[in-house]
Amino acid sequence: MGTHSAAVLRVSDYRDFAAERLPKPVWDFVDGGSGDERTLHGNTAAFDRYKLRPRILTDVEKVDTRITLFGTPLDTPIGLAPIAYHRLLHPDGEVATARGAGRAGALLVVGIFASRTLEDVAAVASGPLWLQLYWLRQRAVLEQLVERAEAAGYEAFVVTLDAKQIGQRLRDMRNEFSLPEGMAAVNVDPAEMAQAHQATAGDSAIAAHAESSFDRALTWADLAWLRARTSKPILVKGVLTAEDARLAVEHGVDGIVVSNHGGRQLDNAMASIDALEEAVQAVGGTIPVLVDGGFRRGTDVFTALALGATAVLLGRPFLWGLAVDGADGVGSVLTMATAELKHTMTLMGTPNLAAIERTAVRP
Repeated sequence: MGTHSAAVLRVSDYRDFAAERLPKPVWDFVDGGSGDERTLHGNTAAFDRYKLRPRILTDVEKVDTRITLFGTPLDTPIGLAPIAYHRLLHPDGEVATARGAGRAGALLVVGIFASRTLEDVAAVASGPLWLQLYWLRQRAVLEQLVERAEAAGYEAFVVTLDAKQIGQRLRDMRNEFSLPEGMAAVNVDPAEMAQAHQATAGDSAIAAHAESSFDRALTWADLAWLRARTSKPILVKGVLTAEDARLAVEHGVDGIVVSNHGGRQLDNAMASIDALEEAVQAVGGTIPVLVDGGFRRGTDVFTALALGATAVLLGRPFLWGLAVDGADGVGSVLTMATAELKHTMTLMGTPNLAAIERTAVRP
């Protein structure tokens, strides 16, 4: 860790340092949500409604946080969610993120709008990589990305499906946010991305780009097109209901990510942790259920595991670490979060993840 190590005792300590370091429009892009930001704040506040029920006199001499996901062993059930443009936070961008994730033995889901090439990220990764996709109107672009990712060793695809239109991110609109000079989604044809660079009065260039590029006519039936092009696991991200969790299973999806897009899409949507259990019950153990949105502490992660999540993805917290300390900051966030989970498991009397039962938490 760098300069701030003495002052950083928990993941959220990185937030203030990141806010000081980043230009206001970039900070607002990272930190903001949609509308009145009720979902954004609801994600973190929801954890206060869940209380833990610790058990005593169980053997916790050794506490093990390891899991296996789609055949890949991981040191921690805490991974990194897909987020665009890491070079907004640090010059090394996703390469630094991958180095940090690898040091922690954690999963990294690389975003379709990454600011470093898929191949550059893969070259430094010592942990598993998945690739996130938005469903673009230009399917040839998606097809090429799938081929490149497979060739570079990416192990699964995560299709984000809650963004047929970008949420009303008022901070970005007020800042007339657009990508700065030299910042680009380098894995996608520049012509496809041109609008993301064009500032518009009273609007966000990111929203304008999504309006023109994302396929709004998409339905469950379209997933067959992607399935025909890869044998790798396919997960769908943005599930908040039992109904959609069941449909995911019916359409042959290999996993789901319960998510409200970090409070950046539909304002006043359910908090991810509140939507988790109905999704878990709907899939009935047939496929892994991951979750993101509002996770800040080891107790938050434990709560999700008790409610049936297979793994948890961090979003903003690892960006704070990246902004402050590059790869070391990302690695530190993951290491701290995993240490907090281990501490919680010890005090809860659960020596491994399989020992975490539904009865461990009460809403």
